[in-house]
Amino acid sequence: MAKEKKVAKLIPLGGVGEIGKNSLLLEYGNDLLMIDAGVMFPEEELHGVDLVIPDFSYVVERADRLRAILITHAHEDHVGALPYLLKQLGRKVPIYGLPLTVGLIEPKLHEHHVLRYADLIGVSGPERFSLGPFGIEFVPVSHSVPDSAAIVVRSPVGTMFFTGDFKFDQMPVASTPPDLNRLREIGDEGVKLLCSDCVRIERPGVTPSERVVTEALDGIVHDAKGRVIVTTFASNIIRLRQAIEIAGRYHRRVAVVGRSMEQNIDVAARLGYLDIPENVVVPFEDLKQAPSREVMILTTGSQGEPTSALSRIAMGDHPLVRIIPGDTVVISATPIPGNEETITRTIDNLMRRGASVLYPPVVPNIHVSGHASRDELRALLELLRPAYAMPVHGEYRQMVHYKGLAVETGVPQDRVVFAEVGDVVQVTPEGISHDGKVRAGSVLVDGLTVGGVTQVVLRDRRHLAEDGVVIAAIAVDRETGELLSGPDVTARGFIAAGASSVLEQGAARLKRALERRPVGEVEYGYLNRKIKDILGSLIFSQTRLRPMILPVVTEI
Repeated sequence: MAKEKKVAKLIPLGGVGEIGKNSLLLEYGNDLLMIDAGVMFPEEELHGVDLVIPDFSYVVERADRLRAILITHAHEDHVGALPYLLKQLGRKVPIYGLPLTVGLIEPKLHEHHVLRYADLIGVSGPERFSLGPFGIEFVPVSHSVPDSAAIVVRSPVGTMFFTGDFKFDQMPVASTPPDLNRLREIGDEGVKLLCSDCVRIERPGVTPSERVVTEALDGIVHDAKGRVIVTTFASNIIRLRQAIEIAGRYHRRVAVVGRSMEQNIDVAARLGYLDIPENVVVPFEDLKQAPSREVMILTTGSQGEPTSALSRIAMGDHPLVRIIPGDTVVISATPIPGNEETITRTIDNLMRRGASVLYPPVVPNIHVSGHASRDELRALLELLRPAYAMPVHGEYRQMVHYKGLAVETGVPQDRVVFAEVGDVVQVTPEGISHDGKVRAGSVLVDGLTVGGVTQVVLRDRRHLAEDGVVIAAIAVDRETGELLSGPDVTARGFIAAGASSVLEQGAARLKRALERRPVGEVEYGYLNRKIKDILGSLIFSQTRLRPMILPVVTEI
């Protein structure tokens, strides 16, 4: 009897060749493991789209085989798609993570009414346990949220090491320094495949410690004469901890504006990751009469999200917070690719209202990355000494740069594996190779609709955003087709020189055409096409624009 061949499949559902939507699927026999389930924030041309999540079709079709979901840390690009995945799975799934990670996931799932589908299991790190054929170990690493972990998966085909997001911060704010000895021990045991974060490979040297932000923020708060408004990611517990500690040092009380940030601070405080002095964090209403020099506000919106608290403050549309000339706004974050324009617009609006806005790179050290730079990536390669390496969490150019680094450290060039979303990377005791593709890609989330936003819908939205819409309303006799009223031609978002004149001409031309139409029963399709043809050709000939034309035909 032939011996059964040992084969594992590694399938990235997101997070390769792109920033965000991180999710890897590991398959061995009838067992599946998922590592992370993140979102990506939409680019501007994705009109009306709130989030982009991985296409989970492959795992949903095999839902009964999913052993567990392992989570490296609690940032949205690693956990944000969990509610949508669990809804599709429709069954209870174990979700493992370090304690704060699990604590921050729980309210998110509760808010989406899917907590019943999750068996949340907090593990200590390093801790080993088994899931079917997989041996699992969570190895704590430094990042911009405490309780971040790399994940080691020991399988029948060898050991695989997944870094998650990490850096080697030797002076972390809310955790212990990385255990380099443990990493070396894992390397001594033998690592078949290293899947490594590579997003900062282009930056030489070492990523600065979070401690430098403490010093920079301390100086800003000390010198500020008015209120200090600090914005960062709601999940950046380290930054929130630094801000609250500094506020207490300078006798400022803190109001938190933004539901997700309030929620995360409550969870972190309950689990002991935030030590909040008594009467430092208070409701915003308690600070209305306080002197400006005694106030700090923590808020969401560091990416300029249109509905976030900071964007609404910048527009003068927030129900609680108005900018007071003399306010200092600290943006402690760097733009996610694609968000630069919205952040710039928010900064401009804040400054128009009289705020002093401090943001990187204009003011150094008010934010540092949570990702390893080139020398740290090199150090990890040298500690683990993997047989194969695969860059993840990076765009294609970053993956190429990582390949060069891996080769420098001794990984043979043909053993640096590149994968695209949906690729099947086959791992056997003998080696690693590509073995086809599975259905994968992006699913667009629009409000409560998941996957309903198609390319056709996006095309129409793009059309509306660029050229506007023209509405032509008529009333006709149902029996004879006679024009009884109209056409009334109006427009929204249609901006062109002489637009009103063009619309008037269009209405007149349309009326003549409809009045010349032979008498007979109404044929809606004909009228619809006629209106579009007449108005469309006239408008384009005079304006070179192609607005969306919506005929409204009422039969009487």
